[in-house]
Amino acid sequence: MPGFGELMRKVSLEKVPTAILSRQTAGIRGCSLIVNLPGQPKAIAECLDAVFPAIPYCIELLGGPSLQTDEKRLKAFRPASAVKASE
Repeated sequence: MPGFGELMRKVSLEKVPTAILSRQTAGIRGCSLIVNLPGQPKAIAECLDAVFPAIPYCIELLGGPSLQTDEKRLKAFRPASAVKASE
């Protein structure tokens, strides 16, 4: 899942030039999504804010439950076709 790592590094690069050295990445093992986050709490929050909108739909694609988010805090991304199918 290279897109997760690319986005997390992009967000981190806006803060520190050494972010390109980071091992931020994500992958799938079996039916689990694994997200490798940076080591600093502030960087973790920044990276999670960037990738979390995709996580509920990713979990659904893996056969997991449909996760709902508090849209005041975070709006999860779902393609229009998935939204229509659930209605």
